[in-house]
Amino acid sequence: MEEIFILIAEDDADDRFLLQSAFEENGYCDKLSFVENGVELIDYLHQLEADKNEAKMPRFILLDLNMPKKDGREVLKEIKQSPSLKKIPVIIFSTTNNEQEMKRCYELGANSYITKPNSFENLIKTVAAVRSYWINTTSFPK
Repeated sequence: MEEIFILIAEDDADDRFLLQSAFEENGYCDKLSFVENGVELIDYLHQLEADKNEAKMPRFILLDLNMPKKDGREVLKEIKQSPSLKKIPVIIFSTTNNEQEMKRCYELGANSYITKPNSFENLIKTVAAVRSYWINTTSFPK
């Protein structure tokens, strides 16, 4: 069975811990990679490109919007303008629950927009739904 990588861009250490825990609660045992800001995210993806390591490309990216150095909007735009990266689904995962912001993200190429749940129990459910859809339901070309 292929190993599936998920890349999570989240600047808050508590949120990273909660996401890690929620994925583990859902029995997810493949690889989660975390970056803390948009610069790290782009560097990570460019390093995979340079290494020509398609097998390590993330199945999808969970992207926080409000991060230091380079925010999620800038990163989303950069990913979706890159011929080699634009095929990676980007799921905005943010506390920002604003219709204008959602619209802007979809216009920049977001594949999905999820407002962060307000409890760990709801986070577990959200992670289960995201995992089910993006790993079990959708098909990706090899």
